Amino acid sequence: MGITIPGFEVKSIAVADGIELNAAVGGQGPALVLLHGFPETHLMWRHVAPILAEHHTVVCPDLRGYGASSKPEAVDENTYSKRTMAADIVGLADALGFDRFALVGHDRGAHVAFRAGLDHPDRVSHLGILDILPTLDTWNVLHGVSAAVAFHLYLMAQPPGLPERMIANSSDAFFGYFLDIWSKSSDAIPADVRAEYLHACRDAVESIVADYRATATVDIEHDQADHDAGNRLTMPVMVVQQDWGKQLGFDASATWRPWVADLRHFTTQAGHFMAEEAPEDIATLVLDLVKR
Repeated sequence: MGITIPGFEVKSIAVADGIELNAAVGGQGPALVLLHGFPETHLMWRHVAPILAEHHTVVCPDLRGYGASSKPEAVDENTYSKRTMAADIVGLADALGFDRFALVGHDRGAHVAFRAGLDHPDRVSHLGILDILPTLDTWNVLHGVSAAVAFHLYLMAQPPGLPERMIANSSDAFFGYFLDIWSKSSDAIPADVRAEYLHACRDAVESIVADYRATATVDIEHDQADHDAGNRLTMPVMVVQQDWGKQLGFDASATWRPWVADLRHFTTQAGHFMAEEAPEDIATLVLDLVKR
């Protein structure tokens, strides 16, 4: 398919042994890496990235296992751990010659960005997080019938086999469901972009499930170890979330504060796909973040 981010060059960049990330690169200036969420690709940044590229070299990769990036078989739980995926992003920065970079992630990309900030504080200058809680807290706040909003987390946490078969047999319906219910704007994801997302997910069912399965296993272990050690994100951090704390019964800002030394927390009236629903607002918040 032929959709691209205007003014950006798409490259396949080796980041680890046998792993290449498909990345759109554009602009000039300090490095800024944008990581996409589920069930999307780097194209979710198509409105935000050109605004940021007026001031920065902007890099929008497809995560390992997504889009046109490498999709290695999950030989163990570490293949798609957020620690491994964060190391991919550091490898991407190395390949492009960036010693330090600002990092913003949405959804799955935000989990990768969170881990990169904890594991590589010398490399990540500023951190932006869109619409998640840390993995450890995500599982802790889900309980009772309210956890039904995250049924996909439980489905993809199951042992290999059944989740992959169920999703592959109705992949467009499964992934399209989230594109529909998580957006407050009917025109945020036009038909051609939706088709691009569904096509990309159709070809990545096993790796997407492996990514989510890691979030129910090894990612919890890594978060717990940092929590027990009192490790915190030391760079300036911006968190933007929907007001879904009320629905699940927790204070999102208070949940983030133990993890962050320098936090600014914002609530948006946009839906989950906020970079596509309110791109100018998100771009402004990112630019404010990197000025700190």
